[in-house]
Amino acid sequence: QVQLVESGGGLVQAGGSLRLSCAASGLPFTNYAMGWFRQAPGKEREFVAANTASGLITNYADSVKARFTISRDNAKNTVYLQMNSLKFEDTAVYYCAAGRSLSIFRTNGDGISYWGKGTLLTVSS
Repeated sequence: QVQLVESGGGLVQAGGSLRLSCAASGLPFTNYAMGWFRQAPGKEREFVAANTASGLITNYADSVKARFTISRDNAKNTVYLQMNSLKFEDTAVYYCAAGRSLSIFRTNGDGISYWGKGTLLTVSS
């Protein structure tokens, strides 16, 4: 059974930093691109960041470029999202996702193979 378990969410002040983690199990981790989506209250789910199975190629939404960094540790089957200079508008539930290719992540989630249950980030202004 495939599981993607997010952790690291919480309450942080604007301008602060936080790191999300996603531990994967039950899937061949190095066969999957991994990434993050988020959904703010009353808004549609949106792509945040993703990287290839090797971790060498990354892709970011324009809204988080230069502030967020995605990385992965294939030995630990874990993907991370380091978030710096957080803004109030980053408040959302963040979902970890696994997909067969990086391009799938830019389709707003259609075609994603597996989803985590999400972790809430609240940024206070």
